[in-house]
Amino acid sequence: MAKLTADRHTPVMRARILELLAPACERSGAVVVDGTLGMGGHAEGILEAFPDARLIGIDRDREALTLAGERLAAFSSRVHLAHAIYDVLPQVLQEAGESRIDAAIFDLGVSSLHLDEPDRGFAYRLDAPLDMRMDQSTGLTAADVLNTYEAARLERIIKEYGEERYARAIVKAVVVERERAPFVTSAPLVELLKRVVPAASQRSGGHPAKRTFQALRIEVNAELDAWRRALPAAIDALRLGGRIAVLSYHSLEDRITKRGLAHGAVSRAAPGMPVERAEDAAYLRLLTRGAEVPTETEVADNPRAASARLRAAERIRDTQGASR
Repeated sequence: MAKLTADRHTPVMRARILELLAPACERSGAVVVDGTLGMGGHAEGILEAFPDARLIGIDRDREALTLAGERLAAFSSRVHLAHAIYDVLPQVLQEAGESRIDAAIFDLGVSSLHLDEPDRGFAYRLDAPLDMRMDQSTGLTAADVLNTYEAARLERIIKEYGEERYARAIVKAVVVERERAPFVTSAPLVELLKRVVPAASQRSGGHPAKRTFQALRIEVNAELDAWRRALPAAIDALRLGGRIAVLSYHSLEDRITKRGLAHGAVSRAAPGMPVERAEDAAYLRLLTRGAEVPTETEVADNPRAASARLRAAERIRDTQGASR
């Protein structure tokens, strides 16, 4: 099963992430958090490369935890798995007997597991139940959102989260269709989007369902709100010299990452102050110049890496709470 899981999942920019995190992961007894464990590709790389590191893997998807656990079975004595959303990192650390960490990796967005499982409803090329919950044990489904949200709220979600310029026309059509029959599976929604999104936009902007499906997924899983809470919590947990690496696939989540890391990388000293107080000094050092992207070779081997943006930083001042 471990080999099968590895075959199904190619971790994005794994070599570069290991390089960025290495100085922190090489410490004796280093504690590393993989806040988006998925099928364990990045975690496996960390455990193989740093034999003294202990890994805490977090995922909201029970199936992902099972698959990752099988993939990481050879390292089980150094692995603690938690079924949770990454924004409850402090509680997960407490349960694992830790308070501070040496490194953290977050691979945001939808995983290969979600895209490849036909019954999850994430992939618009398959007719499947409109679910899209990363944790199928709780919360509203994408069908619930489509069928029950008022038009103005639905339009805002598709426009903001999907960055869809035709959100108003899409929602107008959705409201008409759901009055006839509620949305249950993805095919009727895809057909609606093919009708509503202009052909010129489909030729230049890719599949007409791409942006709307992305918006529904983000809403169903409250991804942006969770990340706004998780990033400062992860930074606060880093020990001095600790490092964090974040992969984003959407401009909104990348913007949250960029701002969160930049916030810690600048001085808080008032303009004109002759001396910078210690408590005003930057507490992070950026490790990437802007966002790094995958190589052409990696994208050719793994097309899902194409939209990835990698940012990383190091804790240079030991203080907690400054990232809030």
